[in-house]
Amino acid sequence: MTEFFQHFRFAQWQWLLLLIPCLLLFILRRGRGAEAALTFSTLSVLVSLGAKVRRTAFSFGMPLAILALVPAILAMARPVWRNEYQSKTASGIDIAIAFDVSLSMSIDDFRTPDGRPLQRLDAAKAVVHKFIEGRNDDRIGMVIFSGRPYSVSPITLDHDWLLQSFRRVDLNILNEQGTAIGSAIAAASTRLESRDAKSKIIVLLTDGASNSGKIAPIEAAENAKKLGIKIYTIAIGTKEGRVERHIQRFARQEFDLPTLQKIATLTGGEHYWAQNVEELENTFKSIDDLEKSTTVSRTVIEDTELFPWFLVASIVTALSAAFVLALNPPPSP
Repeated sequence: MTEFFQHFRFAQWQWLLLLIPCLLLFILRRGRGAEAALTFSTLSVLVSLGAKVRRTAFSFGMPLAILALVPAILAMARPVWRNEYQSKTASGIDIAIAFDVSLSMSIDDFRTPDGRPLQRLDAAKAVVHKFIEGRNDDRIGMVIFSGRPYSVSPITLDHDWLLQSFRRVDLNILNEQGTAIGSAIAAASTRLESRDAKSKIIVLLTDGASNSGKIAPIEAAENAKKLGIKIYTIAIGTKEGRVERHIQRFARQEFDLPTLQKIATLTGGEHYWAQNVEELENTFKSIDDLEKSTTVSRTVIEDTELFPWFLVASIVTALSAAFVLALNPPPSP
């Protein structure tokens, strides 16, 4: 019943006010017959005839004629069956996320809200996950990398599938050691190259310096620029964070901030350095604000006119009333 009233409505409901006098007229006429044309001292002679006329013509025919006004008024109120559709067109942005999964991302120099150590990888995954969820109108793909790049997802609007694949990403997913930033940029650029979008961007998140791969980071950035791709670079990690001895013999901080800054400047993007979870969240909020999709939402209303059904009902009722009254006319004066 609730669904019925969500669709059925009167487009010009003001006409329904005419039902009030119609109802009053029906009540006043109920039980009344024709006025007597002549006065007799007694009606015993005409009792059977008068009863028939009253009972048929006016007790049934006239109320039926008044009742014919009801569907006529409902037809004038224009009943419709309405369906509403949301039509949304989005001028979205194509985004390729290049996500570092080298072993240095296991450094736990971040902190949870209650102060416990948190690996860079886990902090980055949580923030990137939230970023993807907030970009409903954008096509997003992902490349992960350590010593070589690996495609997690092509550019897609199916964010559920993308996030499902992203949840399986960990530090053991790639065997090659190292940080191939140039190769990651090249792989992400390849996925964006054939896309027809108003804006194409790469979000590069890494905690190290490029030390492997077949292409240098700056060279890869120059090629991305030729394709109209902007690169936002994000360095993740604290100044105190160091690669542990089981990964490298001499623990050291691998950041190459000048190269990341140059990549961003060269392609028209921005560079960020996030040293805690809050800064990392603010970084992605800034990118979210800088790269806005244009969305136009329209409500399409489709009305199916129902007044012909009410009009037919009114005509049939009126004709029935006329037929009854014609067969049983009131007595002549």
